[in-house]
Amino acid sequence: MRDGHVHSPYCPHGTTDSLKSYIEKAIQSGYHSLTFTEHAPLPPSFSDPVPEKDSGMNSKKIDDYFTDIEKMKENYKKDIIIQKGLEVDYIEGFEEETKHFLDIYGPHMDDSILSVHFLKGKNNWYCIDYSPEMYRASMEDIGSNDHLYQKYFQTLKKSILSDLGEFKPKRIGHMTLVKKFHHLFPAPEQWKEYAVDFLEFVKSNDFSLDYNGAGTKKPHCKETYPPLNLARRASSMGIPLIYGSDAHKSSAITQGLDDIDEKLLTF
Repeated sequence: MRDGHVHSPYCPHGTTDSLKSYIEKAIQSGYHSLTFTEHAPLPPSFSDPVPEKDSGMNSKKIDDYFTDIEKMKENYKKDIIIQKGLEVDYIEGFEEETKHFLDIYGPHMDDSILSVHFLKGKNNWYCIDYSPEMYRASMEDIGSNDHLYQKYFQTLKKSILSDLGEFKPKRIGHMTLVKKFHHLFPAPEQWKEYAVDFLEFVKSNDFSLDYNGAGTKKPHCKETYPPLNLARRASSMGIPLIYGSDAHKSSAITQGLDDIDEKLLTF
């Protein structure tokens, strides 16, 4: 079992569970490999739109993060493969700062994810998965839920096309994160068309996908990112799917696995 999306005590909006606790839980769960993919520090000139300003890791702690994981790799080398990585945000308009960051820290990484959490309306930025209230605000600013979905998938495409340098991640994180609150704000009729079109884009650019179990535990989502029918479609197209628990606490290792079709996974 491989888990390619795990957070850590370095996550400012997660728990203080130790790296060791995640690793021990992974070993108990029969994992062969896991990648720590902490939220990378946001670009210095970008203002985090969430009230707590805690969407990304503190940039002053990133060297400690890599050092600590390297120690865990050595300590547990006989028990499990541990990889160092980051979940890097693609934020439109901040490509140069992101590329500069990756040029410095990319050589330290074994694995990584490229995600979209932030969208800009007419005047303001929004973290669309932060809360139902922020999602509603972004929807109203962008114009409608349909326009929000269109903008989200267009931004995912831009993330694939963006020039982020040699160390740009080649796996897209939770591609249907825009559906986190879909039981409150029903997805537009055309959303599957946007998603299938994006899968074609993923395939033609040789990217892989994070098959993420976290959405199953979200009260207004209750499905994987992407949902099963899209995951099966992606697999049939030859797109690699890497399971991600997206654990922000050690007990969340394996979350969503009951809803994952493990036959689709790439190990």
